[in-house]
Amino acid sequence: MLVLRDPEATHRIAAPEIRRLVEQRFLDICAEEPYEPDLHGYMIVVEAGDSVQDVEEESGCPLYGAAGSSPYFEVLEELDTCYEMVFVPGDGDFGVVIIIPKLVGIAPELLAVCAEYAVPAP
Repeated sequence: MLVLRDPEATHRIAAPEIRRLVEQRFLDICAEEPYEPDLHGYMIVVEAGDSVQDVEEESGCPLYGAAGSSPYFEVLEELDTCYEMVFVPGDGDFGVVIIIPKLVGIAPELLAVCAEYAVPAP
């Protein structure tokens, strides 16, 4: 998994369309001010082999509750090549954006949650 706490680190993302998305999200989050990870939050790009537990541990956000309960994320959108999941764990602007590529090797249970709850991106 790629944990990005600096907009300059986006070069580590191999897929160009996902790299552009993450670059745009950093711009959106900063809203014309310098990026501060402790204020604005950070991004996670899930990679093949990452489990749901790995993502939950890294983000500090449970992705979903017990069967029948509502998911915990604020937003889950489906794009052409990935899903974008957003958590805002407190009352401020701090957020965690998790990008889940639609690739072979991504945890099937994570993709299943995304397929069930995602709404199409505008």
